[in-house]
Amino acid sequence: MAQQERIDVLVGEHAARLSERLQAHRAQLFPPDARKEMRRFTSGEVAELLGVKDAYLRKLHLDGRGPSPETGVGGRRYYTAQDIQALRVMLEKGTKTPGTYLPGRRSNADGGDHLQVITVINFKGGSGKTTTAAHLAQKLALDGYRVLAIDLDPQASFSALHGYQPEFDLLDGGTLYDAIRYEDPLPLRDVIRPSYFPNLDIIPGNLDLMEFEHETPRALANRSGQFFFTRVGDKLAEVESDYDIVVIDCPPQLGFLTMSALSAATAVLVTVHPQMLDVMSMCQFLLMTSNLLGVVAEAGGNMSYDWLRYVVTRYEPGDGPQNQMVSFMRSMFGDHVLNHPVLKSTAISDAGITKQTLYEVERTQFTRTTYERAMESLNAVNGEIEALIQQAWGRKAVA
Repeated sequence: MAQQERIDVLVGEHAARLSERLQAHRAQLFPPDARKEMRRFTSGEVAELLGVKDAYLRKLHLDGRGPSPETGVGGRRYYTAQDIQALRVMLEKGTKTPGTYLPGRRSNADGGDHLQVITVINFKGGSGKTTTAAHLAQKLALDGYRVLAIDLDPQASFSALHGYQPEFDLLDGGTLYDAIRYEDPLPLRDVIRPSYFPNLDIIPGNLDLMEFEHETPRALANRSGQFFFTRVGDKLAEVESDYDIVVIDCPPQLGFLTMSALSAATAVLVTVHPQMLDVMSMCQFLLMTSNLLGVVAEAGGNMSYDWLRYVVTRYEPGDGPQNQMVSFMRSMFGDHVLNHPVLKSTAISDAGITKQTLYEVERTQFTRTTYERAMESLNAVNGEIEALIQQAWGRKAVA
């Protein structure tokens, strides 16, 4: 008879070996005393981000206005992400049209633009949820918005993309759980960390987030009067004036964390991989979401959203069945499906191997066509979302 193994011991051994190997991989990519840094941007990239001509940036440089770019071979000019933000601030002061270069929230007669809280959700793993959330948060930050990104997924892939290894960097806590727990919650500012992206702060995640799933049933049973679905929203209210947009990467399950995030949200982005099994899974997710959030609404939760959109991810234009599935979704949901999909690209997946997004990886690592095709896809999707944000504030999207 074959010798049997205890599954808890075996899994523990595998986890320890994998953790050790991941730490070695991380040390190879980023030494223990190193921190992730943003790459430099060419003057052409900066001009596109700012919506100006490259020649105008050159004139600013020659006139001694704004930050001084680094000059490379052949006079090529490079700017840091901090330089881009400095240019935005300078150009905004000189424009007669508010929001041209700093497009975030503004005050008005009605009291001002409300904080946009975008939850990125899907019931099924592999839909590109975390990749979509990361690229969205980073692009909004590059575009001049003040962004807070929250990793609400215990798997913490979003955190890893931004330089955090949960089992090593968050030994003493530091996730959203510390701020929303039922006993001795911390102020939200105590768990917010600055990122290497100007305008982008992060609340990383790890397995501690599962404690909220375990504690909430006990709180409900004790009838403590603490509604679980208000906890994320109540905490965001503490830093409401510090940000324009909050992007929440939700776990791939409809638990108490996700429902609390949905109750705090002003907008919902559902990622969908256009294959039959994924769409069937999404159908079950939508049914369950509707039922559970209906109960939350009856208990006093806020279920009013500025917008809900489905974004097609990992899309292959030459795949016939995928095209059929996209057409099917558009016939069912109409304008609730974003016009642009996120293309499946080796540039995006290869960047992820080194824990980077396409916005931070060096473009020279890919062929020009591959990089530009993937970047065009991401920018188109994020541009649509930015337009929705601007519309929610009662104005047209920035050019």
